[in-house]
Amino acid sequence: MSGSSEGAKNRLNEVYAGLQARLQGELNSSRTVVDHAGAKGAETEANWLDMLQRHLPHRYQAERAFVADAQGHQSEQIDIVIYDRQYTPELYNVAGQKVIPAEGVYAALEVKQALNKGNVEYAGGKVSSVRNLGRTSAPIVHAGGEHKPRPLTPILGGILATASDWNPPFGDPFTATLGERSPAQRLDIGCVVNAGGFEALYDNGAAKITISPPAHALAFFFLQLLHRLQRIGTVPAIDYDVYLTAFERPI
Repeated sequence: MSGSSEGAKNRLNEVYAGLQARLQGELNSSRTVVDHAGAKGAETEANWLDMLQRHLPHRYQAERAFVADAQGHQSEQIDIVIYDRQYTPELYNVAGQKVIPAEGVYAALEVKQALNKGNVEYAGGKVSSVRNLGRTSAPIVHAGGEHKPRPLTPILGGILATASDWNPPFGDPFTATLGERSPAQRLDIGCVVNAGGFEALYDNGAAKITISPPAHALAFFFLQLLHRLQRIGTVPAIDYDVYLTAFERPI
């Protein structure tokens, strides 16, 4: 085959290995050197955000943000919201505080130092605060007329961690904890940079887990994320008429 030969280096593997080594070094440094829990968490979030902001396609934006709906409800603050930046406005963006309309959200990810039962449950709660918001869907105008409003797209939920408190990291306790979550709290994807990446699919509440070796943790997570985003397509168009009714309700 042109461009390949027996024994040739896998360049893609080298690229992701280098990226993982850099991220792993930064995360492990934060975990061991920074003593203050709040500062440690902020630095860890910043490392994950920087990686996603550098490597996601430009149609996606990744930010720490709140998510709001047309009824005036708001999510908890989410460590990383992946949202549409081409068609979706930011409802508020001042001094680093962002509020994103629910319609524009593709994924909500929680960043923790360690993967464990408490943090999986906590991440599920944060994700559910986004999924439980109302979303509108307006017709899409095009050159030939108008497309009907598209069905609401799924919002991915995930967790990103440096290490796992479980041994093995993705054994029965992990699978059981994922399966115990309600549909709104389910985590679909994640990465433990020292242990591996994972994807979860659900059937009647049971979680079927696919995991990667530790050396491929970041590559597995990132490519699975892109694959899931590709399958979602484009988020629904915002129905601004519904948002305008918010100003008709008493404050």
